[in-house]
Amino acid sequence: MAIFLMAGIASASAGPLLDFKRETLAFANSTVFEYDKGQIVRKSRTKKEKSERYTRRCFVMSRTVMQFHKFARFDPKAAPLSDKELAARVRSVTRRPPWHAALPAAQRIVFPGHRDLRALSAAHPSLMQHNIGLGWPTYFRPGNSRMFYKHDPAYQEKTHANMNAALARGEMFVAYLSDYPILHINHAVLVYAHKGKDSKNGEDRYLTYDPNHPDGPRELKWRPSRRAFDFEKDEEFVGGFTRVFQVYGKPWQ
Repeated sequence: MAIFLMAGIASASAGPLLDFKRETLAFANSTVFEYDKGQIVRKSRTKKEKSERYTRRCFVMSRTVMQFHKFARFDPKAAPLSDKELAARVRSVTRRPPWHAALPAAQRIVFPGHRDLRALSAAHPSLMQHNIGLGWPTYFRPGNSRMFYKHDPAYQEKTHANMNAALARGEMFVAYLSDYPILHINHAVLVYAHKGKDSKNGEDRYLTYDPNHPDGPRELKWRPSRRAFDFEKDEEFVGGFTRVFQVYGKPWQ
């Protein structure tokens, strides 16, 4: 088992599965509240402010990036589509089960007139936001129930092993982050690369696409001494401990 995990980590470290600057969404998911160093500083917003903000889509956006990676290809030299046809093709990608195997190039859904997902979403942010999926259904996903009872370190060790195995197979890992019942974090990110292992403490470091931060990757850590994960500090999260639950790896997860 140890040999398998070491081989998996070595394979996963060979290179990122995702080109962050080309294969992620150009727009951000906004938090419902306004934060400063992980603390809520503003709850109320005007009706106009609420209507202009794109919120509660971290699951949807993480899933979308993985779906485009598996099922879409781009042809920048071809003539662009009409908005109607473009929207239909976006839905064709994002309605495919994300746990299905990646399609060969000849069978992928083609997006002419754009270089990559980053360029497409920068040129058509509103169209993308209206066609990649709704946010509220993610609150009712069956797999969310694990946050209430899967608290033992052994489950997190199993998740860590599954993450390494997925990356070694050339697959990405959508991670649901939660520290229930504290609720400092309730979020989803896409793990796409094993960044390395600390030679001193044995900590594994992973690169993630965080929908709240389209500017660059964020870091998730596995701390073997604590048998737990840590996520990088930012304005919305104080940083530190979080449980990780895989989502979109199989039906009903």
